[in-house]
Amino acid sequence: MIIYVNPMGPGELERVRQVPESGLGSMRTERGNLPLDRLDVSAAISGLVARTEVTAEFVNTHDTALEATYVFPLPDRAAVTGMTMTADGRTVTAELQERAAAREQYDTAIAAGRRASIAEEERPDVFTMRAGNILPGERIVVRLRLVGPLPFEDGAATFRFPLVVAPRYLPGAALPGPYAGDGQAPDTDAVPDASRISPPVLLPGFPNPLRLSLGVTVDPAGLELGEVRSSLHAVTDQDGTLRIAPGERADRDFVLRLAYAPGGQTAVAVPDDEGDEGTWQLVVLPPAEAAPPRPKDVVLLLDRSGSMGGWKMVAARRAAARVIDTLTTADRFAVLTFDHQVERPPGLEAGLSEATDRNRYRAVEHLARADARGGTELLSPLTAGLGLLSDSTGRDRVLVLVTDGQVGNEDQIVHEVTPLIGGTRLHTIGIDRAVNAGFLGRLAALGAGRAELVESEDRLDEAMEHIHRRIGAPLVTGLSLGAEGFSPVNGTRTPQRIPGLYPGVPLVLSGRYVGAAAGSLTVTGRTRDEQEFRITVAVRERAEPAVTKQWARARLRDMEDAYTAGDSALEPRIVQTSLRFGVLCRFTAYVAVDERVVNEGGQVRKVTQPVEMPSGWEPPPVPVAAAGMILSAAQSPFPGGPVGAAPRIMPPTPPPPGAPRFAPARAENTRHTKSVHATGTADAAAPEFLAGPAPAPSAPASSAPAGRPPVVGGPPPVAGGGRGFGRSRRATGIAGGETSLAEVRELVAVEAARLHDAADRPGHERRDLLDDLASRLAVLLTPLTDKAFTPLHDLVTLLTGDASLDEKWSTAVRVLSEFGSAPPKPATKPFWKR
Repeated sequence: MIIYVNPMGPGELERVRQVPESGLGSMRTERGNLPLDRLDVSAAISGLVARTEVTAEFVNTHDTALEATYVFPLPDRAAVTGMTMTADGRTVTAELQERAAAREQYDTAIAAGRRASIAEEERPDVFTMRAGNILPGERIVVRLRLVGPLPFEDGAATFRFPLVVAPRYLPGAALPGPYAGDGQAPDTDAVPDASRISPPVLLPGFPNPLRLSLGVTVDPAGLELGEVRSSLHAVTDQDGTLRIAPGERADRDFVLRLAYAPGGQTAVAVPDDEGDEGTWQLVVLPPAEAAPPRPKDVVLLLDRSGSMGGWKMVAARRAAARVIDTLTTADRFAVLTFDHQVERPPGLEAGLSEATDRNRYRAVEHLARADARGGTELLSPLTAGLGLLSDSTGRDRVLVLVTDGQVGNEDQIVHEVTPLIGGTRLHTIGIDRAVNAGFLGRLAALGAGRAELVESEDRLDEAMEHIHRRIGAPLVTGLSLGAEGFSPVNGTRTPQRIPGLYPGVPLVLSGRYVGAAAGSLTVTGRTRDEQEFRITVAVRERAEPAVTKQWARARLRDMEDAYTAGDSALEPRIVQTSLRFGVLCRFTAYVAVDERVVNEGGQVRKVTQPVEMPSGWEPPPVPVAAAGMILSAAQSPFPGGPVGAAPRIMPPTPPPPGAPRFAPARAENTRHTKSVHATGTADAAAPEFLAGPAPAPSAPASSAPAGRPPVVGGPPPVAGGGRGFGRSRRATGIAGGETSLAEVRELVAVEAARLHDAADRPGHERRDLLDDLASRLAVLLTPLTDKAFTPLHDLVTLLTGDASLDEKWSTAVRVLSEFGSAPPKPATKPFWKR
């Protein structure tokens, strides 16, 4: 059933009884209609590529001109390649411009009374569309074109189209002055563009606010297509187009799974319209595996304490998300983010969750919002994670810890978790330029896992590939790409580091080339049983612009990540790439302006489209105004009160957002806001902490900004010597106390026993064991320079060199046995109690 929200006439409005005490959240406006009347998504899938057109139709049922704002999601890997605006029988094609220039052109046009629209990217998956000078009774139609790849795993491709922007936790202190955007949340010092990603949310029971239609056509493009399934919507086939049922609400993602037969590969070259350059793409689908890997139970622990601030938090979130990407539908997992408290992704059960596409998406969303705060209480999440894995039977048990290890109670933690590890493989990823390496090496040694140190963004890809191999059980590793009769351009390939070839996951590489679109590409590597893997694919020339757009989008994402991590010099290159290939990014915007003046004086009523509460989410409690706090009806979408939207609690002191709601931004002022997406936000239930001196104990609670919970200057004290904000224990180098010789001997004795027990394993398993051993020893020995450790340093050099497997194995057994059996120095207490 479709419910249309029609405007009330003057006579009907007069009969509506006014109730001043109607309370918070009353749905009362001058006219009940919302500006966005229709949303249509039309997608065409060709093989592993999706071309999509998104149509947003705005209608003005009021007596004055409107400016409508709509905050909406798009697939994060899709490239927005074009936009048009249609009104009064005229269609205007949008231009892609540098963002500040596009905003200035849009604001100037609106002030002059001309119709205009603009589309901007706020996050990789969150966008803002504004359409201004919509005359009374008029409709404006804005169309976006986008193209993107379909993720492929376990024999199936996934087309996911998000339909709602979920509420996000926005930490920090409110900034004074006008809001940067048209959303409901105030901008903060931690999220300066919070008002651009916080659309008002419809209250429960509000009628369906828009007509939603979504249709998909599927062309296998030479691949063998099997079953097609929809996971969250009922879908019907109407003349070859898959459509959702009429009346559906835009409160959950549309997810379509398309089964493709395994095997096969393609290499295409798409020449540019001019010149002798072009874009290439190589796709290799892995063959079916006779013996699939054992299902896994994986627990991921992400440290979000105050010492993880800056680039470390950015890298940690990326590393954690890649761990989730290794999982298949046969696996189970749990994600715990922690500082002085432990949190889980909303919507996931308390124990281990099935690694479905939807559950992994929720986990990655939670990880993307994690910010640095609080103290490092590591023992609690470690024991909780190991406890989740204690009952796993018939499955591989894996725990991955992403942290800087900046704790002072290392010995206590080791003592407490050692009996809990059992058969769990424990991998540690230390992210810091002064990481507590000795501690992370000890944990990995106890859990027979890898220990990786990531001191910069450049090291992250390599480290995560090593972890990915251990979790994902790749079919082929050590992949490299060669070309014959074909000339790829160095430095343009994405991804830069070639991952392994995993069961059910295609290898997709792309880049730029010069010269003829002919020749071949060759991928080589080593299989699990140490056999050479080689596949050569002939390059075929194709007129497929989607390949170029997808490469440009991936390249822009790589550069934006590097920019967020601190390489601010990349901004001109990002803008240049975006404009050259016509792909929207964080530093550009599409703007369309009709040159006709239709609204003399440019006076408009600003309206922000409320969005649905995501399906399955609990609606927020209706807030109660506290002392010193007011509800701002003037800032609701319409005068008179919220339109089915949760009311906004406003502090009385900062001036409310006024006209203009968004002034043209100078390039130097937009740079800070554009990088916020990598900072992330925390879970909605989390407390807030700000760096700075702690308030005096006598400070009154009312000193917190009105409308916000009390904000303290730093994390509370935590048990076990946890760390909050502040410097690491050493200004440079490796932080943490050095591991003693006796402690190292105990660990080495355990390593020697592991090798003795694994002597009869296949060659590829023994090679992996030695690789992991080398990583653990390298991290453990990083702060240890005493000559007593020279045999172990030499062993690491041998294990990371080109010696044969047999030589590495026999040497490792001998060195570890001798070192571990040597008499330790006298000690009066066990090392974990000293």
